[in-house]
Amino acid sequence: MIFITLEHISAHVSFSLTFVVTLIYWGTLIYPSEELSCSGGKGMIVTFICITGVLVNRSLYSGHLPLSNLYESFMFLSWSSAMIHIIIEVRGQDAWWLGAITAPSAMLTHSFATLGLPDKMQQSAMLVPALQSHWLMMHVSMILLSYATLLCGSLSSIAFLVITSQINRKIILSVDNSCLRSPNKNGYSHDQEKKDLKDSFCFRFANYRKSKLTHQLDNWSYRGIGLGFSFLTIGILSGAVWANEAWGSYWSWDPKETWALITWTIFAIYLHTRINRGWQGEKPAIVASLGFFIVWICYLGVDLLGIGLHSYGWLIHL
Repeated sequence: MIFITLEHISAHVSFSLTFVVTLIYWGTLIYPSEELSCSGGKGMIVTFICITGVLVNRSLYSGHLPLSNLYESFMFLSWSSAMIHIIIEVRGQDAWWLGAITAPSAMLTHSFATLGLPDKMQQSAMLVPALQSHWLMMHVSMILLSYATLLCGSLSSIAFLVITSQINRKIILSVDNSCLRSPNKNGYSHDQEKKDLKDSFCFRFANYRKSKLTHQLDNWSYRGIGLGFSFLTIGILSGAVWANEAWGSYWSWDPKETWALITWTIFAIYLHTRINRGWQGEKPAIVASLGFFIVWICYLGVDLLGIGLHSYGWLIHL
């Protein structure tokens, strides 16, 4: 009973922290501040510890790894998002913009697990026979880590597309305005020229900052998706071995397996365009943005349909 109480306390504290940290990092987007970023980083560390406590408590009183139902998988996904942020921050890279992606990811997955799912689905239960295998940790943990990393990388690409579209629109508007004006027309004064020069300087400075941010987002998207793709590959291979032990075949074209292959193919195309074709910028970012939705279909959409060999592991309480 004490473990369940500790789990509930840790879950509520960690959710509150993810909400506060999300507000902090969104605040840094409006008003960049080293102090705010530092506070957000410390809050993410405490959040990571609290979610770790939830998973450890669940493991102690259930007698198995907390990876057996939808609630536990979403909590593990939230834990993974917090861990990714901490690793990036420990490596000394700029994490204020990354926190605006990882903190909401941790908060939304955490809130869906604790607030979106009914209490019955949050309860731990005995593992079904097919899940009572040493492959559970290897396969499910690799798959969920890949989802967390791929989602963060895809969100970075979406943010990249949004910012670059704003820059391009401002550049077009600036060119149009400069073409409409002429020093010899409409009494174009010296004061107006000085004002235009000042506005042009501010415009270029703001665009420089945004260009630097888009470069960081593009770089992180490439690294994150590359790492997530490796996790996904290991997860699929280990799942094939586990399927052979449990069901007698490595691949059965189960809906979950089919969508996992589609997800793998989408991100393989992204990495191929980056590595072999040398593409950067908008084209591979569009592919990565598509991958964001494919991951959610593979992870949640197929499970909620309740079809296939994988459905029992997630919807056992429905």
